[in-house]
Amino acid sequence: MSKVTVVGGGNVGAMAAFCIGEMELADVVLIDVIEGMPQGKALDMFEGSPVRGVDFQMRGSNDWNDLAGSDVVVVTAGLARKPGMSRSDLQQKNAEIIAGIAEKIRDLAPSAIVVVVTNPLDVMTCLTFRKTGFAPNRVMGMAGVLDSTRFRSFIAMELGVSVLDVQAMVLGGHGDSMIPLTRYANVAGIPVSQLIPQDRLDAIVQRTRDGGAEIVALLKQGSAYYAPGESAAQMVDAILKNRHRILPVSAHLDGAYGMRGIFLGVPVRLGREGVEQVIELELAPAESAALRASGDGVAAGIRELSL
Repeated sequence: MSKVTVVGGGNVGAMAAFCIGEMELADVVLIDVIEGMPQGKALDMFEGSPVRGVDFQMRGSNDWNDLAGSDVVVVTAGLARKPGMSRSDLQQKNAEIIAGIAEKIRDLAPSAIVVVVTNPLDVMTCLTFRKTGFAPNRVMGMAGVLDSTRFRSFIAMELGVSVLDVQAMVLGGHGDSMIPLTRYANVAGIPVSQLIPQDRLDAIVQRTRDGGAEIVALLKQGSAYYAPGESAAQMVDAILKNRHRILPVSAHLDGAYGMRGIFLGVPVRLGREGVEQVIELELAPAESAALRASGDGVAAGIRELSL
């Protein structure tokens, strides 16, 4: 069986590990620097596997050497947002954490594909790419899947329909500048513009942009972890099962959408080699401008870290 290592045993990492095991995608190692915490969570999850009827190995560790042999590494370690804190506020603190982790992945799991979840997502993905030195197809960020599933959920809630019939995609940076593409959103093939008045659609777009902050405000302590963990697991599934899925991820741009040298949320074909293709959608002028502005924001964050 394949091996996935999840770095960071907090809520997001534990949820990602649980989903990966539940889907029987791989044996899972949960690594964290806090002694006993990943071991306890992993043991708890594994002890439930007979009840759930799933068969996989799950263990926790404080030893970085357990990265060895990983097919995929999911990086969730770092500080979570607190109420009133923007993703960019996290940047400097989390950059120090992610840089060290990326170097360990480089040295101990040189063949792995890396999925970054830590915020600010696009900048941390670029940092991971630079520090590992891996080929760009082997490093990506999770956010687009999460933002899109929130968009889909809000559309389903508005219409009172099954989420299974809703398709939608969000591009751009994981933050206030994300671009929910209403033109490409549909319910069973019916454009949402034919089903939802523009004012309500505008409200759904804004709620999607505020999706993470809404949960932070409601929880008052901590941030979202169920949907982020599930979103990371969906990417791992696409990679390990070589599904060639079209998913929005934070991917390296080398000329696509007129941008170079940054990681930004765009649709890609995702399979066993990682990002197999960046897909360029035909965007309206306003959408192109918004994506460019989002990319400029990510580029500014990258410059702040002197990457």
